[in-house]
Order: sequence, then C-alpha cells, then structure tokens
Amino acid sequence: MANLITLLRLLLLCLLVAMAYWASPAVQLASAPLLVLIIALDGLDGYVARRLGEVSVFGSIFDVVADRVVENVLWLVLGDLGLVPLWVAIVFLVRGAVVDTIRYTSRKPGTTVFGMMVSPWGQFIVGGRLMRGLYGTVKALTFGWVLFCQPWPVLEPAVWDKWAQTADAVTMTLVIASVVLCLVRGLPVVIEFLVGHSMIGRLQVSFRSR
Repeated sequence: MANLITLLRLLLLCLLVAMAYWASPAVQLASAPLLVLIIALDGLDGYVARRLGEVSVFGSIFDVVADRVVENVLWLVLGDLGLVPLWVAIVFLVRGAVVDTIRYTSRKPGTTVFGMMVSPWGQFIVGGRLMRGLYGTVKALTFGWVLFCQPWPVLEPAVWDKWAQTADAVTMTLVIASVVLCLVRGLPVVIEFLVGHSMIGRLQVSFRSR
C-alpha cells in the first residue's frame, strides 16, 4: 500500500506538469492545491509503511527517488516556463547529483543518508529535524506560490499589473531562500567526504612509508 501511495504521487506529478503546460488558467487554479496533496502523500506513505509493517529497503529507496523526481521535475518545469530562473533548476540538479552520489557511495551499512554525518554541525544542518523541516517548508512554499501565481496574468491582467512587482519579489525571495538552503545543506556532505578521503589518503601514505 505504501509503495502504491508513492506511485500515486508520481502520477499526480505528471498531472500537475500537464496542467502547468496545457491547462487553461481557470484549471491552473487547482495546481497549488494539487501540489499540497502531493506533499501530503509524501508523509502518508511513510506513516502507512510503519503502520502496516511494510517498511523495506525498496520502499525507502523508492520514496527517496520519488522525492527527488518531484523536486527536480518541478524546478525544471518552472524554469522552462520562465516562472523561475532556469539557473535555479541547474543548481538543484547539480547539487542533487553530487550529494546523492556521495551519500550512496560512502554510506556505511546500517546507517541512513542523514545518519551518516559525523560532525555535530553536519548532523544539525543535514540530519536535524529543524533544518530538514525548514528546507522542505521553504521549497513547498516556493512551488506553491509560483504555481498559484501562474494563471493570474491571464485571469486578471489589471490586478496582476498592479501586484506583479510584489509577486515577483516574493517569488525571488522564496527562490533564493530555497537555493541557499539547498547549498548550505549539501555543503557538509561534500566537506565530510573530502576530509574523510583526505585522511584516508594520508593514512595510506604514512602506512606505506613505514
């Protein structure tokens, strides 16, 4: 059941993308509520998995993959539509590729991708509930706000002309906040990886010199 909920999230994402590209402005008013549903299902699948005893390695990986797909697709779509700068999507794609590669090649058996952090500051920034919650909330607000604003230039052009600058300022504030948190939360992963491999290299050289 939990995996079916995760699959449903991806199907709803496809619907959301189709609405962003091809739906009428009146239909696009439902984009933000649909996004809320997709986000709510992200929490529901984990709850159902624990409740029904369906926790598995495949399910946890599938959930993480779905999270990444939802995030990257939304950034790419919003960038392609010109609703956010395209460089933002590039930042998230590159950061995600680098961090995920490090996580899944360096993670020790029995540890989670968040629990692999060694330093206290790394644990706080990457694995702490506060930072994870803040990051997820800012991204959700950004996606929701941009999707909410999308139909209004056509639906109410006079009202939009009056509030366009304010709306754009809110959009860029949310986008920059998302980018900053994205980079800040990825930095400890990269630093610990580089430091760890540097120490291993020094130990190997020291051992060989004996």
